[in-house]
Amino acid sequence: MRRFQAVRDLEIVSDRVANAKAETSEKQRPLSLLLLDDDVELCEMMREFFTEAGHRLECACNGREGLAIALRGVYDLMILDVMLPGIDGLTLLEQLRSRKDLPVIMLTARVQRQDRILGLNTGADDYLPKPFDPDELMARIRAVLRRTESTSRPADTAVTFGKIRVNVATREVWCGSTPVDLTAMEFDLLELLMRSVGQVVSRDEITAVLFEREATPYDRFLDVHISHLRKKLEGGRKLIRTIRGVGYVFTGTS
Repeated sequence: MRRFQAVRDLEIVSDRVANAKAETSEKQRPLSLLLLDDDVELCEMMREFFTEAGHRLECACNGREGLAIALRGVYDLMILDVMLPGIDGLTLLEQLRSRKDLPVIMLTARVQRQDRILGLNTGADDYLPKPFDPDELMARIRAVLRRTESTSRPADTAVTFGKIRVNVATREVWCGSTPVDLTAMEFDLLELLMRSVGQVVSRDEITAVLFEREATPYDRFLDVHISHLRKKLEGGRKLIRTIRGVGYVFTGTS
């Protein structure tokens, strides 16, 4: 089954490689990417795809080797397959997150909702099920990097409600005098909700702004990240209220 899915991946990639040169016309910054996947042929096809688009892709097919490369190298983003020899993708991601802040998109042939949620809980910034479209992967890479890069943000912007204070320039958050450690996605989600305090922000709007795509009924990204924000910030207070079937409200209650 896994090999069948990999073959479908290769067929899709092959269809896209010829069109990859069009990416260079967009004059975007060349990216340095790391792909960890045990399918050697797929890695070579993906390297060709990204090279034709003007980017650099390094590959590793073993979890232990891939972790070592990720820790010693400098990359814009990692593309990580869940099923790897040596160290599986989720274990690798846990170890990476404790030592380095690197954006990660997970690839998985697993379709169960709990598997996707587990990847998000472990620290993935996004996930893409196999078989995948390389053009969609490229779009998701750009979306993740736009969320994590803060160089274009105003230098003097701060948002405060009650005990919660956010420094947009430094991407720091405090609850009272205590700093709060948030992931890039959690920070962006909190900032978006705080700037619309007292107003319902729909799931569709959040998905469009943060993920730059349409929401689907099966998405559980927001549920996971909202849950994390509540655990880290609320401390018995009700700061974020769920409007069932619609979205979320930052109440500003201290």
